[in-house]
Amino acid sequence: MYCAVSRRVHRLILPSFPHVFKMPLSDLSKLPPLSDQLEQAKRTAAYRAVDENFDAKIHKVVGVGSGTTVVYVAERLGEYVNDSSNFVCIPTGFQSKQLILSNRLQLGSIEQYPEIDIAFDGADEVDENLQLIKGGGACLFQEKLVSTSAKKFIVVADSRKRSPKHLGTNWKRGVPIEVVPSSYVHVLTALKDRLHCKSAIVRQGGSAKAGPVVTDNCNFIIDADFGEIADPRKLHQDIKMLVGVVETGLFIDNAEKAYFGSPDGSVELQVL
Repeated sequence: MYCAVSRRVHRLILPSFPHVFKMPLSDLSKLPPLSDQLEQAKRTAAYRAVDENFDAKIHKVVGVGSGTTVVYVAERLGEYVNDSSNFVCIPTGFQSKQLILSNRLQLGSIEQYPEIDIAFDGADEVDENLQLIKGGGACLFQEKLVSTSAKKFIVVADSRKRSPKHLGTNWKRGVPIEVVPSSYVHVLTALKDRLHCKSAIVRQGGSAKAGPVVTDNCNFIIDADFGEIADPRKLHQDIKMLVGVVETGLFIDNAEKAYFGSPDGSVELQVL
């Protein structure tokens, strides 16, 4: 079912909730501006997403995702309580665990709290129907586990991540796919021969590490380029059928809203 997309630009209005916290929320307009306009855009979108969707009275279990925009989500959540026992935060990986701790929030696990009230995360790309590509940070399995366990899933990103139509339009690095290490040759072959992807490579660790990226689950990541993806649901299903695939970076029907921050200070809201 296709969603209705709101293309209106909404002004940032920071509410006051004196019953939730002891100190007032910082006024974004009075904070020292970040030197990088893109980072400022991310912070503006993240603050608005938290302010408009998070309620500490009812949201007692909060998913905190991974990525550069989520840094500001955790920062804003940290302002809602002085006593971090008011709600518990569930990370999607090592980075988000550190964000939770550095903002003096209470850390929990998905094993302890399998039902999550609300989750916030970034995205590598968002299409016109709120389908996502995620996994650029190699945390896609944990991110999907948290997002699908949440009653409400909110995406926060900068405006570059918004596709005018299909996935694969702006994000050119391919669909991240987490695979069991011993299966990577089989999966690479099947992606090319059976699913006809343009290219598929095992993601390498870069200058800091010889060999492939290893996920928190001790798996490999394959990046598979399919070009523009007209039917992400079918592609996700086809990839999942391959032996050795743990999860794909195609997030289907997970997100309820997406907030996109622009360098000019505006925030666009895309909703179902």
